[in-house]
Amino acid sequence: MNRRLFAGAVAAYLYNGWIGRFPSRRLRCWYLRRWLGNMGQRAGVQLGCRFLNGRNVHLGEGAVINFGSLLDGRKHAVEIGHDASIGPEAALLTLGHDPQAADFADRGGVVRIGPRVWIGYRAIVLPGVTIGEGAVVAAGAVVTRDIDPFSICAGSPARPVGERSREINYELHYSPWLL
Repeated sequence: MNRRLFAGAVAAYLYNGWIGRFPSRRLRCWYLRRWLGNMGQRAGVQLGCRFLNGRNVHLGEGAVINFGSLLDGRKHAVEIGHDASIGPEAALLTLGHDPQAADFADRGGVVRIGPRVWIGYRAIVLPGVTIGEGAVVAAGAVVTRDIDPFSICAGSPARPVGERSREINYELHYSPWLL
């Protein structure tokens, strides 16, 4: 194993196994600002979140990653826009396998989450998906294809079920001390 891969594995182990479970937001943010590809000033990551290759994860200003979420940056980036809220135990996946490949080949792509997107509890976003600005993904939804801006989608696979008001202009400032 080359040194860079080894260092990345150690960084992931330290965060996912120890630091990410420690009830100090300040410590977690300190570590993540050095490990992630980018972490906006108002961004927050709660307890128990896991990152696969943090260097490919980019969090915008005010982005909130709720407890227990998984952000997979193994081969492709995860890009989260400003003031987006990723619900508890959500999974943003950038890599999987081609079920038709005889050799179990990898298949993946960049996951892009637009500004002010709201992703619900235990939602799953599959590789290569873009979720447009202001969209809402319901709890438990499985997003298999791109979601238009300001759409509300639900189900497995996720389908549009409504439209969100375009009159949103909030900034997230969620920073509990222990979470």
